[in-house]
Amino acid sequence: MSGIRRLNHAVLYVTDAQQSAAFYRDVLGFSIGATSKSQGTGLYHLAWQVDTIDELAAIRTKLATARALKGESDHGVSKSLYGHDPDTIEFEIMWMVPESHWGTYATNAIVASLDIAAEVARWSGVVTTN
Repeated sequence: MSGIRRLNHAVLYVTDAQQSAAFYRDVLGFSIGATSKSQGTGLYHLAWQVDTIDELAAIRTKLATARALKGESDHGVSKSLYGHDPDTIEFEIMWMVPESHWGTYATNAIVASLDIAAEVARWSGVVTTN
């Protein structure tokens, strides 16, 4: 098991979404996944990505044992766990579904309950790095 491999995304609360999107896109070359009405300013959470659903399931066990598992969601294109550190700073750890299986989820954002056992049964051993 290789564990967390990369930062997938950061969620920021900003005062002017259009201005901030332009800055991060034009100055730093970032791609903007989505914008919405802001809830103040600051970092909301970082999302780290793992390469397999098996790694996500193992991390889920560790988070639950540490009493740091806050939630879990199926976003269609990704499967996500939400946790918090000892200072209650929230973070996300996620696994991307292979892009060839995104279908309408590529453009339709969803938040559904995550059935980690079913996802492991379906995707065990599949490595994604997208």
